[in-house]
Amino acid sequence: MAAQAVVFVFGVVLSAALAAAPFRATTYEFDDSSGLGRKFDGIGGLSGGGATSKLLVNYPEKQRNEILDYLFKPNFGASLQILKVEIGGDAQSTDGTEASHMHNSWEENYQRGYEWWLMVEAKKRNPNIKLYGLPWTFPGWVGQGTRNPFHNPKVTADYIIRWVNGAKVHYNLTIDYVGIWNERPYDITYIKTLRQMLNKSSHSHVRIVAADKKWVIAEDILKDSGLAQAVDFIGCHYPGTTSTEEAMKTGKPLWSSEDYSTFNDEVGGGCWARILNKNYAVGYMTSTISWNLIASYYNHLPYYRDGLMTAVEPWSGNYSVDTPIWLSAHTTQFTDIGWSYLRHGAGVGILEGGGSYVALVSPDGKDLTIIIETMSHNHSKCIRPPLPAYDVVPQTMDIQLGGSFGNIPQMEQWYSKLGFSGQPTTMFQARQPVQFKNGMASLTLGVDEVYTLTTLTRGHKGQYPAPPPSKPFPLPYTDNFESYALYQEPYNLAQQTGSYEIVRGDASHGQVVRQMVLQTPVHWCRADTVNKSVSLIGHFHWTDIYVEVETSIGTVNNTDGVFVAARVQHGGCQAFSADGIFFFIFPETKAYIVANDLARTQVLTKGSLPSQLSAWNKLSLLVKGTQVQGSVNGVSVFTITAPKATVNGFVAIGTDTYGLADFDNLKITTAADGAALLGQSRVKDTLYFTPERH
Repeated sequence: MAAQAVVFVFGVVLSAALAAAPFRATTYEFDDSSGLGRKFDGIGGLSGGGATSKLLVNYPEKQRNEILDYLFKPNFGASLQILKVEIGGDAQSTDGTEASHMHNSWEENYQRGYEWWLMVEAKKRNPNIKLYGLPWTFPGWVGQGTRNPFHNPKVTADYIIRWVNGAKVHYNLTIDYVGIWNERPYDITYIKTLRQMLNKSSHSHVRIVAADKKWVIAEDILKDSGLAQAVDFIGCHYPGTTSTEEAMKTGKPLWSSEDYSTFNDEVGGGCWARILNKNYAVGYMTSTISWNLIASYYNHLPYYRDGLMTAVEPWSGNYSVDTPIWLSAHTTQFTDIGWSYLRHGAGVGILEGGGSYVALVSPDGKDLTIIIETMSHNHSKCIRPPLPAYDVVPQTMDIQLGGSFGNIPQMEQWYSKLGFSGQPTTMFQARQPVQFKNGMASLTLGVDEVYTLTTLTRGHKGQYPAPPPSKPFPLPYTDNFESYALYQEPYNLAQQTGSYEIVRGDASHGQVVRQMVLQTPVHWCRADTVNKSVSLIGHFHWTDIYVEVETSIGTVNNTDGVFVAARVQHGGCQAFSADGIFFFIFPETKAYIVANDLARTQVLTKGSLPSQLSAWNKLSLLVKGTQVQGSVNGVSVFTITAPKATVNGFVAIGTDTYGLADFDNLKITTAADGAALLGQSRVKDTLYFTPERH
């Protein structure tokens, strides 16, 4: 056979013959005569796994409500059916720490953090949305001196049940599902204990998803009838659209309880569309949950923009509605939890020319929705960078409706196309209904397209006016912490280790922000092993900058030192190795240390502090070019040359060890204005910003 010329169409290698004409027509049946497949459990988004909704809380009310509508409002945008949130544990879990409802065993507080607010807002928009809580980390007291959160199963189960109860008592939120420990070893005794204690409490309705890792728990479920009774759903992370023989044998509903983790551009959107279909068509998974819900954390923290949409500028109100929102809508706007898939081969399967299709039926059997995808530009595991394209070609899909659907005269049609190589992108477009004659209709499918055919007429592409234009983080920036509710986390301080919340200070300072963690948590990653707290703010590309903050260290449960920092380069799970310029003071010993890293392994200078210290002391750090100057209470303490590699980064505050410390009157401004505040002659600033895509 003679060699054929090849061409590239949307990144897919096709023969010239295939590129010239559609793939041969194939007939696909959609028929409920032989019964139905598995129950559909919903499509969701995950807020957590590291403070991923951090900046959303501080958005102007108008834009914040718009964003929430795009995520949760039924028949408007993504119309999500599940909201999964982190049960905060005071430790780093990817992009930040989320506050625990019990920093210590002797107290409870349900005003901390922002997941409560987010769940309330989701329920306002969709009362039927399901709520799912999962811990990544735990306060140190839960581990009782160990790094094992299941050291005492009853203690840990009680801790989780208190969170479930707090949601109900304080916010009238019913938690539907809880998990075990995100992507870490599970404990069979703990899972059984949690089930027993939930059953004995007023929360027996709460169902357990286990183990939020891979499918391995299925093997234990098959061997242990008690475990099988305790676990309601098997949750796997990043399954690559496949499940295992053991998971199928359990008979449990299978979930992709965390998936996607992909940049939310066209490639990422295509990845998400493919997952939503193939997780069931290939892996029989009845729910898929995106990490993350919304990328709302500072650029240059890990996995920037790996969300269904992006909102990173509360100071400007700018946000972006990205392709995954509308590709979610192809499923969520035309199904509900409790619908059923048709059986494989009778409404679910793989297209002969590449791609997949699934069909779902309403509980009363009256409504039918078919979702078809022909995605090529994505990796089965959905983690960037995207890996090689899939073999997808243009094709004709002949649809044959049978059984209860044989007499359907027409179906509404919604269409999306992802643009690659300069091609236009079309998202969630209503098209003319597809007409059926004797149960038959044909669709001509291109590459990188999504179609929804449905008997429902409720679809809607919601739209708001364009948000305000993007702006850099504002300078000068000040915060005296008086405008917050007690126990709230300061809006723009992104805690990377430790937990910071608003408390009442003394008469001279009113409300202050206090670091609350007293001991190393049961951590999820290495960040907390440094045994220091750090909270970032601002812009990664800041170079010349001035920061000052007033600090106070008490006498009970206190840390031994506090710091301000500039040009801080690392956050997330790498916070333990954060480099920058860190100015530590130790009031009790009247000493200071300037280090090139948070861990203080690279000391730049050290010495004694001025004698005029008090209960509150003002730390000032001025960084200009290669010159660094630190002051305490307006008195210069040191002037040094900055390390050559330390040229830009965030501003930060923090503590030298875990323990209580208060901060107030935070001020960040240009180096020139900072020099003026210190009584120096004005100098020219060089503030560098790189363009960011939002």
